[in-house]
Amino acid sequence: MQYKIFGCKVNKFYINKRLWYFDQNNLSNDQNYLIATCVVTDRAKNKWLKDVLKNLSEWKTIYITWCGVFDRWKLIAQDKFYSIYPELKPFQNQISLLSEEPEQWSNETMKQWNNETFKSSNNLYTKKFILIQNGCDNFCTFCLTIMKRWKHRSRPLKEIIDEINDFYSSGWKEIVLTWINLAARWCDNTNQISQSKFSYLLQEILSQTTIPRIRISSIWPEYLDDEFFDIIKNPRIMPHFHISIQHFADNILKAMNRNYDNAHLTKVLNQFQSLKKDIPISIGADLIVWFPWETQSDFQQMLDAIPKYNITKVHEFPFSWHNKRESVPAWKLDNQIPHLVKLSRKKQLNLIASQVRSDFVSQNKWLAHSVLIESQKDDKRQWWTDNYIHVQLDWNYFKWDIISVDSITPTEILDID
Repeated sequence: MQYKIFGCKVNKFYINKRLWYFDQNNLSNDQNYLIATCVVTDRAKNKWLKDVLKNLSEWKTIYITWCGVFDRWKLIAQDKFYSIYPELKPFQNQISLLSEEPEQWSNETMKQWNNETFKSSNNLYTKKFILIQNGCDNFCTFCLTIMKRWKHRSRPLKEIIDEINDFYSSGWKEIVLTWINLAARWCDNTNQISQSKFSYLLQEILSQTTIPRIRISSIWPEYLDDEFFDIIKNPRIMPHFHISIQHFADNILKAMNRNYDNAHLTKVLNQFQSLKKDIPISIGADLIVWFPWETQSDFQQMLDAIPKYNITKVHEFPFSWHNKRESVPAWKLDNQIPHLVKLSRKKQLNLIASQVRSDFVSQNKWLAHSVLIESQKDDKRQWWTDNYIHVQLDWNYFKWDIISVDSITPTEILDID
């Protein structure tokens, strides 16, 4: 069955489950096509919409799922869906909208899924994505996702631990803890920052499981306490951390309705920099550029922060109005950024981010790394270092192997150099 994935790691968590369910129900065939959608920006929405329109002539049924077809966590009414995407209305008899979960899964079904997806040669990933919570209550003024995923809710601890142990016993060696608002786990809502039990969850995973590699997906900085920074020193937690920063200027953070300021960001990022690991730590960041009211001074504050805090992987989001199909509050704000200014700032940001990334990659040449082989094609093996540098080897190892590499050479690095 053909498929296309747009969007975040939450979609990646569900995609294997959905495809396996299709196999079990005889829906995986060359007449069906599955699209995992995203609405984080207008550009993201237009990408999957274009893909649907492109493939309508090739497939009997196109299944569309995830954020593009949600409305406050429920499957959107068809009339509303086609009012948002009128281009698809003429083809509605060919389109099937799907909820997130294929069904309510029993424990036995989950174990069967874990085991069979690991053994399948067509498995999509070498790492397993573990969804620990969903939804958000923060109502950031740039965000449409909250209207799709709706209120924050946490998965039970035992369910998470059992799933990780099932994965490991089935042969998986690396997990990625994922999210909508990851570190808000066990809060009554995502604005009750002091209630977060994310550090406790990490400690329980370390004590109740033996899976050797644990990655943490994008986290919001306001929940990160001293206990968190003590726990992540554990060598089973990979030294790559991605922070949902969005901006560094206090006035912009306030207009975005974020729950922290520049002083808190400074504290958190300094704590990351002070961590002692065997290899340089990778710090990624989501950054929104061109938000309304962003002055040149505000933008310069963001530029200065990238080398200052050694942000080695910038995920740049241009502010998206969402005004053509659905709307977010910030598109109505005054002082929108002129297009020519946007282009200039984008160029400046990419230049600095690329230089910091290149310097980071150079620091890792000839260093030892522990790696999980993630793909093999012919005699080539590709993997990401523990701190997230893309590398290719000619060595005779196989997908799923964890190996210790004495050093990585410049010719093996596929990343920015």
